[in-house]
Amino acid sequence: MRYAGFMPNDFINGIGVCVSFWTQGCPHHCLGCHNPEAWDFEGGYEVPIDIKSRIIKAISANGIQRNFSILGGEPLCKQNENLVNEIVTAVRTAYPNIKIFIWSGYTYQDLLSMNSPVINSILEKCDVLIDGRFELENRDITLKLRGSSNQNIIDLEGKF
Repeated sequence: MRYAGFMPNDFINGIGVCVSFWTQGCPHHCLGCHNPEAWDFEGGYEVPIDIKSRIIKAISANGIQRNFSILGGEPLCKQNENLVNEIVTAVRTAYPNIKIFIWSGYTYQDLLSMNSPVINSILEKCDVLIDGRFELENRDITLKLRGSSNQNIIDLEGKF
């Protein structure tokens, strides 16, 4: 498995201070994508065996509790879904009360229609889904958590 990046103190992707994890590989290839270097499934870095413990430690480093954000690439494509599920499960178990954000080029309806136990498991553990492909013609940098106006913020847990 490969990943594109890990940031222990992210103030942009999510609400408050977050730990952010970027998956590697994306089938969408949106024009104007913010992370085109994360498209190639062979790019990025080899996932370290201790990635879950690194993320869990980073969430409460220095006594500051952070939220968790998963971006990409495409976290919910077939190639990344198992890794994302393992990470989200570990984070949710260790920190049941933090917010978990996930960005996907798939719409919420697309994800539900996949009828995938792995995707459903991920969505059950996340609080907020930002869905939809980035559309350059709808780019709007003033939007909260989104890059284009076609994307939606979906409160999966009714807590956001």
